[in-house]
Amino acid sequence: MKRVGKDDFAPGFVPGHNHGSVDYTSVNDGHVHQCLDISSPAIPTKDGSHVHYTEGYVLFEDGHTHHYMAYSGPAIPVGNGMHVHYYDFYTTEDDGHKHRVKGVDMPAPGTK
Repeated sequence: MKRVGKDDFAPGFVPGHNHGSVDYTSVNDGHVHQCLDISSPAIPTKDGSHVHYTEGYVLFEDGHTHHYMAYSGPAIPVGNGMHVHYYDFYTTEDDGHKHRVKGVDMPAPGTK
């Protein structure tokens, strides 16, 4: 297969790609955390799509941090040979509360 870069449009499934995202958590206990993330490489699913696994820590804020481990939803084609994934998960409970993180990651090459 021809080498595919982050800005290339590509039909079908592109093995080995990942996604980045920058988001904020929900407001809980009077504050938010920024969440900077890079997913695992694509994990094919039985229906011909794929998901991504991710884990990490939100940025330190209000004297603490939170950990998360989650899978994305399946690929969502957004046109021009690119796709995104929806994510919706909760962080660990730390300092007596947890946060919700939801959104869409950055586009990557491929339509499946």
